[in-house]
Amino acid sequence: QVQLVESGGGLVQAGGSLRLSCAASGRTFSSYGMGWFRQAPGKERLFVAAINSNGIGTMYADSVKGRFTISRDNDKNTVYLQMKSLNTEDTAVYYCAAARGAGLFGTTGSFGSWGQGTQVTVSS
Repeated sequence: QVQLVESGGGLVQAGGSLRLSCAASGRTFSSYGMGWFRQAPGKERLFVAAINSNGIGTMYADSVKGRFTISRDNDKNTVYLQMKSLNTEDTAVYYCAAARGAGLFGTTGSFGSWGQGTQVTVSS
């Protein structure tokens, strides 16, 4: 089992930037892929970005491609989501998740452990 704790959310103006962090403990961090998802009020949880276990492979939702960057530091057991050019549609609770395997995954069912979420609010 993996325990995940997100941080870095907050209130930012449109056009601004934020960096989310997710600290992991439990299983060997370098053995599994990681992902970020987000959920706006009244909507389903959606895929944002994923990274494989060694950090070489990444994948993004079309809505964030070119604006968000996922990365990981396996020495620090931490995955990051750098978000730039934020707009009001990015407002949501952001969740990090640990995959069941080492590859790239984009569906909620591929992830076995979830953090508690961190709120990101973008004001116009």
